[in-house]
Amino acid sequence: MDIVAKRSINCEQGAVRAVRYNVDGSYCLSCGSDKKIKLWNPRTGLLLKTYGGHADEVMDAAGSCESSFIVSASLDKSVIYWDVSTGLPVRRLRGHAGGVTCIRFNEESSIAVSGSKDNTVACWDIRTRKLDAVQTMREAKDCITALVVSEHKIISSSLDGSIRQYDIRAGELVCDAIGVPITYLVQTRDGQCLLAACSDGTVRLIDNDSGELLSEYKGHRVDDYTIECGIIAEDTKIISGSAEGAAVMWDLLEGTEVRRLRVGSEVVHSLAPHPTGSDILFARKRHIEVWGRPEEEEILE
Repeated sequence: MDIVAKRSINCEQGAVRAVRYNVDGSYCLSCGSDKKIKLWNPRTGLLLKTYGGHADEVMDAAGSCESSFIVSASLDKSVIYWDVSTGLPVRRLRGHAGGVTCIRFNEESSIAVSGSKDNTVACWDIRTRKLDAVQTMREAKDCITALVVSEHKIISSSLDGSIRQYDIRAGELVCDAIGVPITYLVQTRDGQCLLAACSDGTVRLIDNDSGELLSEYKGHRVDDYTIECGIIAEDTKIISGSAEGAAVMWDLLEGTEVRRLRVGSEVVHSLAPHPTGSDILFARKRHIEVWGRPEEEEILE
């Protein structure tokens, strides 16, 4: 994958805690230690809107399927449902007893799913005026670190070293113990595998159905940071941030390192692969770094 550094965006919001694309990749969101979310055009670096209303650092955000709403998760223990165009909160959801670490929409964007330091996963029906969670999962023994939400499944990772798959339709829970604190979790596009970033400096590929460990990827530095991972190039490459200011790329099948991107001097902790294209966003300290194939810009001009 021949990708190059294309753009650096200074977010000017303290430390960028997370960077996320919207559903079609035309915009991106940065979550800041300054308690705000910012909406950007990543192709131009233009700031489009700032969303202020949280009382503590914003740890995660997600855009709705039609890109007209945002949900955000904060250490202030609340989830906020935002109107993208007005920049105002539509609803503030309080129910967690600890800071909220991760947030996702379901496919129709009718339910927001949040994970927290209180060890619970909560489901919020955001289209109604109901301010209480419609369902709360309390099985984890430690902080929830990431969520994967599909049509009828909610998958959570926790620092307790387990991945829990809740089948909403069947009302069943499957728990896979990895045995090492899991700091981030993503699913392959085909839904067959899960990729778990672990605190021991290993990224693990796990079969979604059997829970079997398929492969391990090493060579990046974690150093007690929460480092995110991703799956790129049509499920053929794995990528992870690294504490020495790099991003490391591996071949999914071979498990071998294929490239190391020098992103900057600070920890590269959050990343977001474009939902359809080859661009990747990296967060380091105050900046979003946009990488991608150089020819894509010319085609779009």
